[in-house]
Amino acid sequence: KVRSYLETISKNQNEECTFKCGYEAGCLGFSLYMQLRAYGIDCTVLAPTTMLTQKGKRIKTDARDALLIARCLAYGTYSAVVIPTEEDESVRDYIRMCDDHKLQLKVTKQRINAFCLRKGKSYESTKWSRAHIAWLKSLELSPVDRETLNSYLETYEAQVNRIERFLVRIEELAHGERYVEKVGKLNSFLGVTTPTALAVVAETGDFSRFCKATNLASFYGLTPGEHSSGESVHREGITKAGNTHIRRLLVEAAQSICRGAVGSKSKALKARQSGQPQEVVAYADKANVRMRSKYYRMVRREKKRNVIVTAIARELTCFIWGMMNAKIA
Repeated sequence: KVRSYLETISKNQNEECTFKCGYEAGCLGFSLYMQLRAYGIDCTVLAPTTMLTQKGKRIKTDARDALLIARCLAYGTYSAVVIPTEEDESVRDYIRMCDDHKLQLKVTKQRINAFCLRKGKSYESTKWSRAHIAWLKSLELSPVDRETLNSYLETYEAQVNRIERFLVRIEELAHGERYVEKVGKLNSFLGVTTPTALAVVAETGDFSRFCKATNLASFYGLTPGEHSSGESVHREGITKAGNTHIRRLLVEAAQSICRGAVGSKSKALKARQSGQPQEVVAYADKANVRMRSKYYRMVRREKKRNVIVTAIARELTCFIWGMMNAKIA
């Protein structure tokens, strides 16, 4: 339909026309982009957070949105979304699918906890350990309640087994020729496991397109906002205007960094660093020490924990930029 529409316009102009099409990044993904490019039509996917928009607008229609996109294309008041390769997009979608199942598992755990709370049952030790599961299976309940809890537990175990299979597959994908070197380097950082490292590589694509570490932080939405005028300076929280999925993963990684002594290494971290070049390990160790030191400095200054964790996630992003762009000297 789009191609037919453009052909009609071209005929009405009685001359050869050159078209430049664009649409906002959203639910369509890159399917329309690929189809238009296959027909030889120039197309751009616009990042919504970079489009120059009119603040305070109270009317939103398709016609107004189309006019806004046309103006952005005409005046260059936007940033184009980098189109991932087919392999990167497939890996990205697989990792996001795995994360969706993790969210479903979290909901199942909450339902089991709520059910036990309603029945006056409380487990005081570490939850979701083998002992906890055995305790849930041994609870004395009425026949109907036991049937309800067993159904919850069957769902829980099925989800756990499914996620374990997904994680094995993610490990296989990470060892592919395209990803193995980059994932190995990122695994040298505290809190960055293979699923997180592979997601960062697949979602970001070419790291060299970011000329500074702060640009990568902005791409992930980890840049602090500011609303200042004249002598009045007002700092705000992070913009959250970037890649939501990677931002969440890096914040989760920062949670791991914010535990443990400065300079200490777990067995898991040593295993991940094994086989990496000496300069890569040295750079990662330097980053790990600096981030943990920064965490304890901010704790002593009595900063809020969420603020600290977000700051560490931004610091980790900057070190990732350095690692991926060989700025490790």
